[in-house]
Amino acid sequence: MNKNELNGNVDKLKGKVKQVVGDATGDEALHDEGVADEAAGTVEAGFGKARRKVGDALHEVAHKIKD
Repeated sequence: MNKNELNGNVDKLKGKVKQVVGDATGDEALHDEGVADEAAGTVEAGFGKARRKVGDALHEVAHKIKD
């Protein structure tokens, strides 16, 4: 797991917490902020996963060229 994946997962969790707190307190703005945070976290985690997979593939290619 890289930094983007970790930060994305943290943002997703933070967003879910804000949604629950917003629902519990009737704060629609907080709930909506949580939805946005969760969505942003999903995007960042997805970017991190793609970045990791590209890095792994490049590492594998480099290993094959070296051998």
